[in-house]
Amino acid sequence: MAARNSTQTKTDGAEIHERLCRARQFIDDSYQQPLDLAEISKQACLSRYHFLRLFRAEFETTPHQYLIQRRIKKAKELLRGRSLSVTDVCFEVGFESLGSFSSLFRKCVGRAPSSYRQRERQALKKIPGCYIQMFGLAPNSH
Repeated sequence: MAARNSTQTKTDGAEIHERLCRARQFIDDSYQQPLDLAEISKQACLSRYHFLRLFRAEFETTPHQYLIQRRIKKAKELLRGRSLSVTDVCFEVGFESLGSFSSLFRKCVGRAPSSYRQRERQALKKIPGCYIQMFGLAPNSH
């Protein structure tokens, strides 16, 4: 009987992990949409509060924090690569308020979205020193 319970617990643990991963994948696929805990927990077929406890234990972050991190990661990508305005980036990644986007971005990244964009674009313009030396591009010191 004890062996059966041990096997059942392992199976239940694997099933719960699979459900939590399915919910996390849902966040990854739908981060640009307005999502709430009820909608995300449905993907794992768990009650909201049980899901919240299990998700935090499994991934060491809450579903809401994970969603914010996912949105900020995509916002950084868009700010680096595309010519969308900060407002457009804000709405593209699922934030509903430019103010909350900007403050969360600053909290997570350490600078405002426009400042981040400017710094990243300036960094792309710089040529690494090893490249300059390798190709003899150093300015003459005469």
